[in-house]
Amino acid sequence: MKSIKRVLVKLSGEALLAADGYWLDPKTLSTLAADLAGASRLGYQIAVVIGGGNIIRGAKVGAAGWIDRATADSMGMLATIVNSIALESALVAAGASARTLSAVAMPTICETYARQPALHHIEKGRIIVLGGGTGSPFFTTDTAAVLRSIELKCDAVLKATQVDGIYSSDPKKDPAATRFDTLSHDDAIRLDLKIMDTAAFALARGNRMKILVGSAHGPGAITAILQGAAKSTLVTP
Repeated sequence: MKSIKRVLVKLSGEALLAADGYWLDPKTLSTLAADLAGASRLGYQIAVVIGGGNIIRGAKVGAAGWIDRATADSMGMLATIVNSIALESALVAAGASARTLSAVAMPTICETYARQPALHHIEKGRIIVLGGGTGSPFFTTDTAAVLRSIELKCDAVLKATQVDGIYSSDPKKDPAATRFDTLSHDDAIRLDLKIMDTAAFALARGNRMKILVGSAHGPGAITAILQGAAKSTLVTP
């Protein structure tokens, strides 16, 4: 899309799972890194937030009752940092300049997130990978992605998923599911569409942040969405 230059890409941690259940599929990681590096070379300024669900989901562990939710969410934050430094390494291998910044301070491993240094990196053409969620429990990485996109003055959030947009229901389970080309934030909240949590949509609505939703599967998929060459759903104010 011509109106997008700076974008925050939200990746699912589950997308990194290998077919045998191992937490990381090197081929998937390399494909995603090559795609992001290619988009950067085309002039897009890119920030990335990646979930940790391939390792642990704090909400699920907390709901099970054997670890309290705040502790479980802290474990989930650490999982996102593991994924973030793995992605940074893959981006460097793909020829991109990249930095991981964590909302949870761990200076011997990566930089601590702060808005001004993050803006400096992105303006220098580096891909920044933002780990640790918001740094606080009870917030999803979807909400973290929208928050960071607003802080970093991005033009849009690109939510990379398993399907080519937002549907009225899960198209893998419901053959009658309807695909939306465009939606308003209000409609996304009213219809209780599960592509992002309500808090993330509400934060985007309050700050007039556009959200693109499309499939990250296959080489060049993210770049194709940004260029308007692949299907996606646009959620607008």
